[in-house]
Amino acid sequence: LSTDLKRFKADTMGKPIIMGRKTYEGIGRPLPGRLNIVVTRDKAWRAEGIEVAHSLGDAIALARVRGRCMAGAEEICVVGGGEIYAQALPVADRLHVTHVLASVDGDAHFPPIDPSIWQVVSAEDFPAGEKDSHATRYTVYERRRDDR
Repeated sequence: LSTDLKRFKADTMGKPIIMGRKTYEGIGRPLPGRLNIVVTRDKAWRAEGIEVAHSLGDAIALARVRGRCMAGAEEICVVGGGEIYAQALPVADRLHVTHVLASVDGDAHFPPIDPSIWQVVSAEDFPAGEKDSHATRYTVYERRRDDR
């Protein structure tokens, strides 16, 4: 999904990104122009160019401290996988979600988005095409004010 990858790069550039170890290993390298923080339970795990945290809370604290020196770091981006998404959902204020408009096999999924907690603030559809194997809907949600 080339269109989505370009948007992801633009949305996360210059910001701290938090991901689980399996997501990082699937990518295989630090993403340039961003503070890369990997959450893992493995106390011995290390990778070049990566900050390591052992809980989501530690990762958020690290992103707040280290992200202050980065231009454009007003927000912290949680970029996967499924377990990290589920942990981050209760503390998130905004969600940027690409819905793939097809049944796709995969081992990590975003948790259900409760409309009583989250409201859609924008949505845009993108058709499948030469560089995109599936149609997608890019949706931005914000937490309802009365939910906090």
